[in-house]
Amino acid sequence: MTAVDGIWALIPAGGQGRRMQSAIPKQYLPLLGRPVILHTIERLCAHARIQGVLVGVARDDAHWPSLVGELKRLPKFLGTCPGGATRADTVLNGLKELMNHAKPDDWVLVHDAVRPCVRPGDIDKLIAIVSKGGEGGLLAFSVSDTVKRVDNKGHVKETVSREGLWRAATPQMFRIKNLTQALEQAMKAGKEITDEASAIEAAGGHPRVVACHTDNIKITLPEDLVLAELYMKQQQGKG
Repeated sequence: MTAVDGIWALIPAGGQGRRMQSAIPKQYLPLLGRPVILHTIERLCAHARIQGVLVGVARDDAHWPSLVGELKRLPKFLGTCPGGATRADTVLNGLKELMNHAKPDDWVLVHDAVRPCVRPGDIDKLIAIVSKGGEGGLLAFSVSDTVKRVDNKGHVKETVSREGLWRAATPQMFRIKNLTQALEQAMKAGKEITDEASAIEAAGGHPRVVACHTDNIKITLPEDLVLAELYMKQQQGKG
């Protein structure tokens, strides 16, 4: 990587977040009085190394227009791209839109809309480590709990060794061209794509895992909002 390589961010936000059991998608739930996704966008736009931020939004999203006024004050916000039927579809749409701003060999950081607590220092660490290699990487947490595999009735079948196990987080950082090709190939082959790293893996790559702080939580359940609020207050107190 050279100093001129661009770094961009893409936030897929086309999901409905049904596990939250909320009347509105989880990315629009209030966190410290403002929508979760707005915190996420602002955090990425504020990062010195990120040149622009694009968001993938569902075509029928009735909540997004309420954010337009707030987003006008963010110079790095590039706008939106159409969300797709799956996360992979949305990311692929976003990558193609990013090519109107970026070069194929630039880097893209794909970040969950509902991870508003990611620390700038962890993004710095990801960029510093991943940019030294060619296959990309992702923020993640090492597994510290005892892991059980269970059957469909909830009975324990075995205890799984946690050695070498990590929980994937975001951002996940890859070359725009490489990630685009990997997603297209995986989708064409009908392979399950759970995150961007899994697409790179399906193409034969070995993304680098970069440890991040555990407060980089994904808001999925109602209790996660309370925890995210606590983490953000703690981060603001330190900042």
